[in-house]
Amino acid sequence: MEACHSPQQSNVTSYGATTVAIVTLEVFAGMWINAFIVCVLCIAWVKKKSLNSNEKILLLLGSSRFCSLCISWAYLFLSFIYPNYLYVRPILQLAIFFKAFFDHSNLWFSACLCGFYCIKIANFRNSFFIYLKVKIDRMVPWLLLGSGILALTIGIIAYDIADKPHCNNCNSTEQGNFGKPSIKMDKHFFPSFFLSGFGYAASFMAVIFSAVFLLFSLWTHKRKMQKNSMKDLSMDAHIRAMKSILSFLVMYSINFVCLVLNMVYVTKKRSHMSFLILVFQYTFPGVHSLILIFSNPKLEMTLLKILPLERFVKCKDCMS
Repeated sequence: MEACHSPQQSNVTSYGATTVAIVTLEVFAGMWINAFIVCVLCIAWVKKKSLNSNEKILLLLGSSRFCSLCISWAYLFLSFIYPNYLYVRPILQLAIFFKAFFDHSNLWFSACLCGFYCIKIANFRNSFFIYLKVKIDRMVPWLLLGSGILALTIGIIAYDIADKPHCNNCNSTEQGNFGKPSIKMDKHFFPSFFLSGFGYAASFMAVIFSAVFLLFSLWTHKRKMQKNSMKDLSMDAHIRAMKSILSFLVMYSINFVCLVLNMVYVTKKRSHMSFLILVFQYTFPGVHSLILIFSNPKLEMTLLKILPLERFVKCKDCMS
C-alpha cells in the first residue's frame, strides 16, 4: 500500500464534527427509508415470484440509494476524521468509483421511474406514444440495464482518473474543503466532468419532459371530464402520479443545481457553500423515497402497519 505522504491523524475541528453529525442523521434516516422499500419489495417478490415494472424500478432505485448513502457517508467520515487515509491506495480510487457508480445509478433509475409513470398513466393519441405504452414493460429491463452500464462507465473513468498520480495535490488537502485535494480542471479531469455533466443534464431533462407531458395529459383529461360531466377512476391515478412527479421535479431541480455547483466548487476552496450543497444532497434520497412510499398504496399500507400511524390516520378520518 502506497501513500503520497505518511498518514497521520488530523485534529477534528468543531466544524468537521458538526458536519459529520448532521450528515450522519440524514444518512441513517435515508438508509432506513430505502431499506424499507427494498425489504417490502423483496418480500413481495418471494411471495409472488415476480415483480411488475414499477416495482422493479423501485427495487433498484431503493438499493442504489441505500448503497450510495453508505459509500458517501464512509467517504465523508474518512474525509473529516481520517483524511490522510484517503490517499492510501486503493481506498481513494475505490471510494470514488463506487460513489460515482451509485450516484449516477440513483439519478438514472429516478429518471426511468418518472418516464415510466408518464408513459403508463398519460393519455395521448400519438402513434409513437401508444407504441411506447404497449412496449414499456418490455423496455424497462433494457432501460435499467442501460442506466447501469452508463453509471458503470462513469465510475470506471472516475477510478482511472483517481488512480493517476497527483501527489502534488495531496499536500493541499483541507478539512474545510471536505478532505478533497485542490483539483485543476486539466485534460485528466475533463472526461469525468464532461460525462458527469452529461449524465446530470440528460436525467434532468428526462424528468422535466415526463412531468410536463403528464401535466398536459391531466389538464386535457380534466377538460374532457368537465365537458362530459363524467367521473373517471383514472383521475385518481393521474393526481397521485402528478403529486409524486411534481414534488420530485422541485426536489430534482434543486438537486441538479447542487450537483452542478458541486462540480464547480470541487475545484475551489469554499467550504460554507459546499456545506449547504452537501446537506441537501444527503437529504434528497431519503425525502424523495418517502414521497414514493406515500404515493404507492402497497408501501404506504405496510408503513402504516409498522409505525404507530394507522390509529392516528383512522382517528383523523373519524373526526373529519
